[in-house]
Amino acid sequence: MKKNIVTFILFFSVLANANVRMPLLFSDGMVLQRNKEIPVWGWADTNEKVTIHFNKQTKTIQADKNGKWMVKLDSEKAGGPFELTIAGKNKIVIKDVLVGEVWICSGQSNMEFQMYKLPDFETKKEQANYPMIRQFGVVQDLSGTPKEDLKAGKWAVSNKENIRDFTAAGFFFAKKLYDELKIPIGIINTSWGGTCVETWTSREAFEKSTAFKDMIAEVPTVNMDEIFENYKKSLLGNIKKIQGFDVTLDNEDQFKAFEFNDTNWPEIKVPSLWENQQIGNIDGIVWMRKTVVLTAEQAKRNAVLHLAKIDDEDITYINGVQVGTNNIWEKLRVYKIPAGVLKEGKNVIAVRITDYTGGGGIYGDSTDLKIQFKNSNVALEGLWKFNVVQVKISVSPNSYPSLLYNAMVNPLVPYAIQGVLWYQGEANVWRANQYKKAFPLMIQDWRTKWNQGNFPFYFVQLSTFDEFGGNSKKGSRWAELREAQFETLKVSNTGMAVTTDIGNAKDIHPTNKQDVGFRLAAIALNNVYGKKQAFSGPIYKSQEIKGNQVILTFDSVGGGLTTPNITALRGFEIAGADKVFYSAKAIIKENKIIVSGENVPNPVAVRYGWADDDTEINLFNKEKFPASPFRTDNWEMITANEKYKINP
Repeated sequence: MKKNIVTFILFFSVLANANVRMPLLFSDGMVLQRNKEIPVWGWADTNEKVTIHFNKQTKTIQADKNGKWMVKLDSEKAGGPFELTIAGKNKIVIKDVLVGEVWICSGQSNMEFQMYKLPDFETKKEQANYPMIRQFGVVQDLSGTPKEDLKAGKWAVSNKENIRDFTAAGFFFAKKLYDELKIPIGIINTSWGGTCVETWTSREAFEKSTAFKDMIAEVPTVNMDEIFENYKKSLLGNIKKIQGFDVTLDNEDQFKAFEFNDTNWPEIKVPSLWENQQIGNIDGIVWMRKTVVLTAEQAKRNAVLHLAKIDDEDITYINGVQVGTNNIWEKLRVYKIPAGVLKEGKNVIAVRITDYTGGGGIYGDSTDLKIQFKNSNVALEGLWKFNVVQVKISVSPNSYPSLLYNAMVNPLVPYAIQGVLWYQGEANVWRANQYKKAFPLMIQDWRTKWNQGNFPFYFVQLSTFDEFGGNSKKGSRWAELREAQFETLKVSNTGMAVTTDIGNAKDIHPTNKQDVGFRLAAIALNNVYGKKQAFSGPIYKSQEIKGNQVILTFDSVGGGLTTPNITALRGFEIAGADKVFYSAKAIIKENKIIVSGENVPNPVAVRYGWADDDTEINLFNKEKFPASPFRTDNWEMITANEKYKINP
């Protein structure tokens, strides 16, 4: 009997002291959306009375039977700082609250791309003192079912201490808006490298989609703990099968030594990321070794080791002596070799590589992979020995649909926002044709979930990257994905920033994020904020065939079609009924493009920039916005029949 009384008293005490709790989004330094109703929500005890004070407003609500509550504050003008007070059986005071413009920044690694990765970061850091610009960084997480709150995250003010972790594209967008509007700007960065659009889309959206309902019907509501254990067994088993022995850190202190015998280690091609080879998509620690033979004369000379780029961190040894280390994944590794380290005959390069997230391994240009002497080089590309010694066990967000929507988007709903910036698509190039349905579905899904109307949704078209060497002759997955993005402009209140001129054919993460942000801002300033200006490059409209010529017309010509420095137009191709494309001559006349080719007397179709690597294309308007790649034909593409499948 006494035991029951104690239990009752403890239970009553817990109820009596139940605390009002807020989502992580509602915290010091937050930015609220101006000129819209402001949803404020949280949790409390069942039927608990909760009072919210903000500026001159006071709202009272009673928590429901599950302890949930939500009020909508009246719209506010830009300003602050204010305090937001939430009082129930306890009191929460959220300080330094601003009211301004709030944009969600989402997508994969090019949106995730942090400011510290910029080549001129040290300069940009000193220019980052913008106390009215704030970022909420959503910590990466995944879930098999929709979560009510985030795993972690916080608001940070833009200054030289915090700016390193801001999304670069998002920051430059916010900076441009602030420079023009002079009001607070909040960006909510919820992004994850290497992720496909399907993981950012809710299960309900797939269930209501004729294109995806059959797929989602086969997908169970997943238990992440169970998936984790199954994945762990599968991953470690696969690696053991590949290399012939267990994944273990045992004896790794011997792997740097010249004398170590690595004959039983398997081989991998360098330079190339692991993801593209037998190791696959893992994060962890891998040792790589390369044996080279030098002459006596070479061993005596001053030498520099070039290891291209290493994703993410390396500790590099030659003949057991450490010659360098770096932890910046896109930094070229250039290490001076100390005198006396090299020897006549065999020399062993050993690299301990730690991959924290995304791609892993030695990658980049093969010309940057060498031992450099004064008048000669020893090439290091080719096969290297490898040994996976540790794997970070984490389930891929792409394993099942909706995992990132559940964990990193649903908890943000229904926070008041102005719109969304989206930079993603690289992970979907294999099924680019289906992206024409998957991407608009996600946009509509988010708009439905937020229930704030067809808010602006602006996205970045993929820039050049020569992943497969694709072109018009053999097909181009990257061109097809760009086309899918282009066609998404048919969705209401969308906008696209074209980036054909600021990419890098050898790097999937081009570093010019400033122009990306500024181009997104140009769309917003024109469409949302009434700052009428050019915001788009030429957009293909129609073609007319006259004899051996094709005449192309465009929208968004601005002040007129042009090329940089009035050079000849490049990147145009022409084809007849045989569907064989040839490089074509193209000229600008009266803001139209006239295309012809001596190999095609009876043309039927034109393509522009139809390649993975579209670096050479150069059609702009006079406002210096590039034209989007396009094609005038409707011939079947190489991704036409590729469909999304779960990848447990």
